[in-house]
Amino acid sequence: MLISSAFAQTAAAPAAGVDWMAFAPLVLIFVVFYFLLIRPQQKKMKEHRAMVAAIRRGDRVVTAGGIIGTVAKVPEGDEILIEIADGTQVRVVRSTLQQVISKGEPVDDTRAEKN
Repeated sequence: MLISSAFAQTAAAPAAGVDWMAFAPLVLIFVVFYFLLIRPQQKKMKEHRAMVAAIRRGDRVVTAGGIIGTVAKVPEGDEILIEIADGTQVRVVRSTLQQVISKGEPVDDTRAEKN
């Protein structure tokens, strides 16, 4: 005949239970991804949130677009005012700040109001 007897035999019935060792590589891959990718990214995001929350007037900052300026005003909300040149101020979203270059001296608000 055309079919040999080896191919015509039925396969052995699979075990009724779940083979947990088959899932071990998947669990191992997830653990590696957690410690090498997910956890460091969460730590970096936490540090960025703390840096943005600590922004105050007089700090020199770098935005995501590469603009370097001095924080002129920190109103409540999602935007801050940055002075990028003498008399030139731009509003930027807080979350776009990438780095604080230097912390400025706290500006005396009473002196600023007199000018």
